[in-house]
Amino acid sequence: MRAMQATPSASNLPLVRRLEAVGFRAWPAASVIYDGSWQIRLAGGHPSKRLNCVVPLDPSDFRDMDLRLEKAGKRFQAYGRPLILRETPLAPTQLVEHLSEAGWKRFETVNVMTADLARLALPDTIDHLPTHDVSRFIDASLLVAGEDPALKPALAEVLNAIKPAKGLFTIENSAGGPVAVALCVQDNDLAGVMGLAVAASARGQGRGTEILSSALRWARISGARSAWIQVVADNLAALGLYRKFGFRQAYQYHYWREA
Repeated sequence: MRAMQATPSASNLPLVRRLEAVGFRAWPAASVIYDGSWQIRLAGGHPSKRLNCVVPLDPSDFRDMDLRLEKAGKRFQAYGRPLILRETPLAPTQLVEHLSEAGWKRFETVNVMTADLARLALPDTIDHLPTHDVSRFIDASLLVAGEDPALKPALAEVLNAIKPAKGLFTIENSAGGPVAVALCVQDNDLAGVMGLAVAASARGQGRGTEILSSALRWARISGARSAWIQVVADNLAALGLYRKFGFRQAYQYHYWREA
């Protein structure tokens, strides 16, 4: 059975390629190799799916699919990772059909959204300036997101490997505890907002709007003209926030794993 795929028109594929490229630079994997046009991304310490996946980047490159998937699987096994493939609109239709017929399953869909920063009504001043204390930002991020503190060294490795300019944003409550975090990476005229999270105890208080406003204002002052985000398709609260800021869907991607 042919898998359904939301595919932009050919005229939109250059945008997809550009957003994929800035996304790779904004969230760099420790190991990146190519098998033809398939990018194989792996990270020994951090379990992020974006850091540990195969990403086909040419719709015409579908030769020797079984052999190449088998070779990729051995690389993932060496890292102690399950083999995951990320299907963007650049993935060959033949490969997507092959995965479906071979029993692979889609297990997550992510929306990539963009906004024109020039059209956004943002405050004249930045309420929260980015911090330069990477260690403190990581501690806040792990606490707000409820993630394992043991991930700190791996997250530090990822953040320190980001080459474009980055803004690390945190909001604290009156007691000094973190309640919201966001990472903004400004790459020439594009800025990506990632890792935006609000503590469960602070939701519904406008903290998401507050920290996103600061990140986007910083990006615009720094020279970005457009912003992009990636958000899981069933995260309705985040989608509502981003749409309020003028973000609209550019494309979707999907994660696949063996059954």
